[in-house]
Amino acid sequence: MTTTDAQPDAMTAPMTAQALMAEPFGTLPDVIAAHAREQPQHLALIEGDRQITYAELDALTDRIAAALQREGVGAADVVAICLSASSIEYVAAFLGALRAGAAAAPLPATATAASISMMLKDSEAKVLVLDAAAGDALAPVAAEIAAVRVAADGSAAGRAWDAWLAPAGTRPAPVRITPDMPFNIIYSSGTTGAPKGIVQSQQMRWINLHRAPYPAGSVAMVSTPLYSNTSLIGLLPPLANGASIVLMRRFQAGEFLALSQARGVTHTILVPVQCRRILDHPDFETFDLSAYQMKTITSAPMSAASKAEMLDRWPGGLIEYYGMTEGGCTCALEAHLHRDKLHTVGKPLSGEIRLIDDEGREVPPGGSGEIVGRSPSMMTGYHGQPDKTREAEWFSPEGLRFIRTGDMGRIDEDGFLVLMDRKKDMIISGGFNIYPSDLEAEAMLHPAVAEAAVVGAPSERWGETPVAFVALAPGAQVQAEELKDWINARLAKTQRLAELKVLPELPRSAIGKVLKRELRETWLGEGAIS
Repeated sequence: MTTTDAQPDAMTAPMTAQALMAEPFGTLPDVIAAHAREQPQHLALIEGDRQITYAELDALTDRIAAALQREGVGAADVVAICLSASSIEYVAAFLGALRAGAAAAPLPATATAASISMMLKDSEAKVLVLDAAAGDALAPVAAEIAAVRVAADGSAAGRAWDAWLAPAGTRPAPVRITPDMPFNIIYSSGTTGAPKGIVQSQQMRWINLHRAPYPAGSVAMVSTPLYSNTSLIGLLPPLANGASIVLMRRFQAGEFLALSQARGVTHTILVPVQCRRILDHPDFETFDLSAYQMKTITSAPMSAASKAEMLDRWPGGLIEYYGMTEGGCTCALEAHLHRDKLHTVGKPLSGEIRLIDDEGREVPPGGSGEIVGRSPSMMTGYHGQPDKTREAEWFSPEGLRFIRTGDMGRIDEDGFLVLMDRKKDMIISGGFNIYPSDLEAEAMLHPAVAEAAVVGAPSERWGETPVAFVALAPGAQVQAEELKDWINARLAKTQRLAELKVLPELPRSAIGKVLKRELRETWLGEGAIS
């Protein structure tokens, strides 16, 4: 078990889950143990035709924690998890690391072997939980991996899971957890250089566990990879509240709808591209989604029109979260309560946001600038990279610490935040600032366009000039030049596209973000535009 100031000593009765959650600080493993005492047969995790109760999850967490301690894992050490799909073992390994006092480092199995190797070295993980697919992917760097390897699927990728676990009934040694200890390290993709490990503290995660209410009987669906902060937001709070969690090994729109109906899913967190694929599924209207109480969207911008469609066609409320894994700025839009604000991302949940210019000065009211935020939920920093941490911080004239988002925005007259674009994506053409999102919004108005992305290309005349990449709607046909002329006719002269390319689909990350870096690299092969 873990111990905190909230945990009673051995001479008093254990606290209930509800009482623990009401404390200023506590630990997720302690709350899981309380649920195991209070509702031992309630389903905690459902994965395909497999399922595990809270009592079984608590016992498995104990066995994993004890096995980790046997390997020498102690307080503030790191346990890495690199599994190719979401699973019961994935969640249990995460909880077991926490119960042993360690930080969990979920690694993207889709990253290159070299990138994962860098993450393992950076985190100094003592144990790596992996599966056959991850083992095969890591084969080129296997000799560089110092961590003890444990194969959650029983494969030859590491020590067999069942044999490695501590014997049934084993309890780990108690570990005292403090608010400033690391809870997890979440790595950036590493596609633009060395990955950065975002360290989130126990206190930060404890606050996040209370982000949304999950009434008794809630069933939450998690359909994005568990190495992303998006998934952890959809997984950890419902677990802390004693809900049942449906894990999708990999997302498919049809399967998502079928599971939603069969399991009576009440809550889910999605990225916009998933929402689009679900709404566009030909059988969407035939599924019973009436159990839904709340859907959450996050991780990438979603158009006002798509939010409105979600509200019109999908039962239950809709919340959009805007923020960063680094924390600091978290805004929420309760779309079902503010249909006139669907073009915004809402208001700060806690703390405050400010807008600054290129010189780090606050912009006057009504102006636009880079969004910086501060709140009780801020990362400790980038693991082992103090210089990168300082680059991500902005200090107010009063000396308050804020986290820079790299996003441009403005605050409307009612205090709602309107996103404009990534600061690094802004195109400066002939001295004019061009926001790609404005051009993308116009492109999306064409009935043949399913998705669009605009990036800056080198220009001999203007320095930079906007070029567009679009994917067409199913069955749509339009010539690139014709589409470019249609879009340009709707734009100001200084905004007009120099070129447009039609692609089968836009490149995206595992959680649905358009990879504009790849689009820029694609265009660089074409050379500068005259």
